[in-house]
Amino acid sequence: MPDPALTPAQLSARSGLSVPTLHYYEREGLIVSARTSGNQRRYARETLRRLAFIRAAVRVGVPLAEIREALSTLPGERTPTAADWVRLSGSWRAELDARIATLQRLRDDLSGCISCGCLSLGRCALFNPDDQYAQSHPAGTTLLDGGGG
Repeated sequence: MPDPALTPAQLSARSGLSVPTLHYYEREGLIVSARTSGNQRRYARETLRRLAFIRAAVRVGVPLAEIREALSTLPGERTPTAADWVRLSGSWRAELDARIATLQRLRDDLSGCISCGCLSLGRCALFNPDDQYAQSHPAGTTLLDGGGG
């Protein structure tokens, strides 16, 4: 009978993630592996579902730290269920809605920015909306030079 655990290469092939990404996720506490007597990593098959959860969350822009925190709420490090996804993704909805609104505003401002040709950081709606930089940096350093002020 074949070993039910997956090697990193097998998990990579099945998940579509590179082996270094799997190792990174493990270092970040998102997935876990067991070690063989020869100190080789083996992943439980359920790790595939956990990786699907992680990939879906990453795809919508959830930072890994928030994903790790969400996964830590599951008892016994178990694999997320569909109900878990509904509950956890609901907690990210307000932030995602705010990000979408920001991106839509940036998209709309980008069109105006390209056609206006102002090249003015004092007026640019894309780089410096409402001249916020001048309010927080009265010394007059520029937004793009990284200077203090």
